[in-house]
Amino acid sequence: MNRKYFQEFVGWGIALWLIGYALGFVLFFVVPQAALGWVIMPIGTAVTLWVLFKKIAAASLSYYLALGLSWALLAMGLDYVFLVKLLKPGDGYYKADVYLYYILTLVLPVVAGLVKRRQNLTSSNKN
Repeated sequence: MNRKYFQEFVGWGIALWLIGYALGFVLFFVVPQAALGWVIMPIGTAVTLWVLFKKIAAASLSYYLALGLSWALLAMGLDYVFLVKLLKPGDGYYKADVYLYYILTLVLPVVAGLVKRRQNLTSSNKN
């Protein structure tokens, strides 16, 4: 795997996860625990979209699907190790917000790829 792919598939996947993880610790003292994921999700979604549209430049939809799969698997694995096993939340971890987070982590790259593909088709038709 070359450096670009590693950075995009693993580097950004871990970085995006770390942003949410850090926000969880910062907001833990000011947001009710049951609402924590719901408060973090819009911030994480905005940051993820920024990364997808400003830092990822790929042509194929399959690349974005693979990116989403990679990021989702990283998120699930890191959550399991650093949240479920390490912190052992008393009321459990896997709730609706977490499942939506995993779905968004998988789907947002695909949506970004579709939007970019459409933009490329539109701009090439204008020329």
